[in-house]
Formats: sequence, C-alpha cells, structure tokens
Amino acid sequence: MAEAYIYDHVRSPRGRGKKDGSLHEVTPVNLLSQVLRALKERNGFDPALVDDVIAGCVTAVGEQGGNVGRFAAYMADYGDSVPGMHVNRFCASALVAVNYAAARVMAGQADLMLAGGVESMSRVQMGFDGGAWLFDPQVSNKVGFVLQGISADLIATKYGFSREDCDAYALLSQKRAKAAWDQGHFANSVIPIKDQLGITLLDRDEYMRPETTAEDLAGLKPSFVDMGEIGFDSVALQKYPLLERMNHVHHAGNSSGIVDGAAGMLIGSREMGEKLGLKPRARLISFADVGIDPTIMLSGPGAAARKALKRAGMVKENIDVWEVNEAFASVVLRFCQEMELTPEQVNVNGGAIAMGHPLGATGAMILGTALDELERTGKATALATLCVAGGMATATIIERL
Repeated sequence: MAEAYIYDHVRSPRGRGKKDGSLHEVTPVNLLSQVLRALKERNGFDPALVDDVIAGCVTAVGEQGGNVGRFAAYMADYGDSVPGMHVNRFCASALVAVNYAAARVMAGQADLMLAGGVESMSRVQMGFDGGAWLFDPQVSNKVGFVLQGISADLIATKYGFSREDCDAYALLSQKRAKAAWDQGHFANSVIPIKDQLGITLLDRDEYMRPETTAEDLAGLKPSFVDMGEIGFDSVALQKYPLLERMNHVHHAGNSSGIVDGAAGMLIGSREMGEKLGLKPRARLISFADVGIDPTIMLSGPGAAARKALKRAGMVKENIDVWEVNEAFASVVLRFCQEMELTPEQVNVNGGAIAMGHPLGATGAMILGTALDELERTGKATALATLCVAGGMATATIIERL
C-alpha cells in the first residue's frame, strides 16, 4: 500500500455565524474557493494534476447544496478537468474528506487530492436540511432521537461532570485560544477572507470571548432545560433508566460556537510531491470511524481513537498531541476520562468552545491545528477526533515529517 502525505493546509478565520458576522456576505462556494485558491498559490501546482476535490458540508441545501466541492474548485480556477464531490458525516465531514482523500492515494487510485470542508452557518441555518431521524416518527422513535445538547447533558449526568467542571473547561479553552493567537500559533495557516473587491473582511477568529470569567459563565441559564421538559429528557432516561434525572449543565458559554468557516488540505503521494518539488509535512498513519448509541450520541471519540490506535499498532502513550473537537465541554471531559488523560493534555491551542465550530469544516481545521502544533514543538505524532451526530465518531492519526 502506498503512503499518503499532507503537503499543506490552510483555513479561513471563523466568523460569527450571524447576520452581523464578518463573513456573512461571503457565499459558501466563495468561502471554500478562497481556501482552495490559497493552497494552489502557496504550493504552485498545476491544478490539472488534481485528481479530485472532496468537501465536507453538513447542511448541504440551498447555496451550500449541489456539490459545493466541484463548484468551489471551479470558482478557484482549477479548471474544467478537476472533479469535486461532497461528503456528510455531520461534524466529522471535513476529517472524513481528508481520510477519503488519503485512502485514494494509499490505494494507488490518486496522486494529488484536495480535501476539507465549509459551513456558512450565518447563511444556511443548522438543521435546515431536516432528515428522517428528526421528522419521521418511525425513525426517530427507533433511534431514540434527542437534541445534541440533551446528549451532552446526558454525558455529563452519566459520567459525573458538574456545571462547574464544564465551565472550568470552557474558561481553559478561551484562555488557550487567546494565547495561541497572541503568540502567532495560527499565523501560517489562517488566510484572510476578502470580498469581491479584494478588501479583507476577516483575518482572525472573531467568536472568541477571552474576557469571560467564571462569574459570567455561572450566570448563564442552562440551554436545554425547556427542551428536556417537553419530552427529550424522558427519551434519554428511558435509554438510561439507572439515572434518576437529567442534570442540565450546558449553555452558550461551555458549548461550541456557531460560526462560518472553511478549511482545506493538500494531500498526495510521495512521487507527486517530488514531481512538484513539495516537501511533505506529515504522513497519514491511520483513521477510523465508529458508531455508538444514537441517543447519547456524542461519546464516541474515545472508541474512535482506540480503533485508530489499534489500526496503527500504537498505544495512547505514542501520541504527543491530542485534538478533540469541543462540541460541548462534557464531550472533551468524557474523552479525557475514558482515555485516562487530563484536560491539560488536549486542545492546547483552544478549541470550538472559544473559536467556534463550522460544522463541515472543523475536522480539517483541528487536524491542521494538530500538525502546526507538532511542527511548533518538534513532536512526532498527533490524533484528531470528533464526536458525530446520530451516534458516530471519527479519528485520524498523523506523523510529522
């Protein structure tokens, strides 16, 4: 089997996912096309050599629908010959896109691939695509459908994480994100997003709230109490009858932020890299997907990480850098508990609680952050993982070169 290498990666800054957010005027195709154009310009390759563009996108309707990967590549002037496709594994979509691209190279069926994702949450509302698990009673009853926030609270209740635990982790994320930006940790990877006149709209994550205090968080009302009371708590407790009641601990301050963003990676074979005069930055070692109970839904990253480690013939002590998407604070706390890690060992540059979670792009973003951290510290290996709606998770392991 051939090996697949990461030659470069870039991402947009994350813009607030509201109409007053700095990236609201940028369409999803335009947002992703600026990332793809930056990769082409930074690396100087002939786009005609690209075998495919794989783009993650979760709410793929309206202007985010219709195969955003193909047309973002076209708008980035990759030309007629470069195909594109869209993948959706909810929050892990961009990481799955990277893994699929790597698999093509490993199988000898591609030499140069672009992979990543986009989500313009200010323009296309989360959940607008619907789906059977929400709206078909037969499916939702069999699945045991609950809102993701209920799932996050279920994790906290089942595994013993208090409101104070979740708030403390949220403050840590804010502190780390600010320090990472202040110290230039994202400088080589974040590209400015511009309007049609070439004027920069945003060059820095704008969702962060580094001034947040413990008192601020303590004053926020839990977000999912009302939803629980109309029936979702009952669904969760039917699945987990040993729990006496639900403990609602999550709110806007310890959950991931709604933002706009895009990310991309240049992935190829060693032979193609040599042909283009490019130096590989990392090797993709292994990747894995898992399924779990759809009601608790978000507790899969530990299982995905163990599966990826086993596939690579590694143990957790072989991993130097850990990136776990901060969908909710309890997700990361459960991962640490399950993997016998401390919160200080994961997400050392902050995460989605501080900077936001552009659903279809986040997977490539956190893998890129992990690679940058490996290069900054001189360490060797990293694992990135995300929980996934519907009861799934994805993990990827890379080695710095």
